[in-house]
Amino acid sequence: MKTKTLKRPPAKLWQLRLYVMDQTAKSVIALANLKKFCETHLKGRYRITVIDLMKQPHLAKSDQILAIPTVVRKLPKPVRTIIGTLSDTGHLLVGLDLRAAV
Repeated sequence: MKTKTLKRPPAKLWQLRLYVMDQTAKSVIALANLKKFCETHLKGRYRITVIDLMKQPHLAKSDQILAIPTVVRKLPKPVRTIIGTLSDTGHLLVGLDLRAAV
């Protein structure tokens, strides 16, 4: 008896930008939380770009950054934005559209 194998679509690459302001406690916590989250939920399928607005303030305009730390999901579309230290995994799952809101 032949078994049918389902073809899986290729894994999407998640492109995330984390906007921070220097090495503040909140910025360091947000980066650690984001890395931990990605390793748990997106292992091997993500790229994080950290943008320090002290060094590159002009980049805040393109993603309409009003507060920091802020993570912006550039890919997959649609763009999603989450503000804060990213310590609430449930909020992060919903905010990044990995799980529906309850």
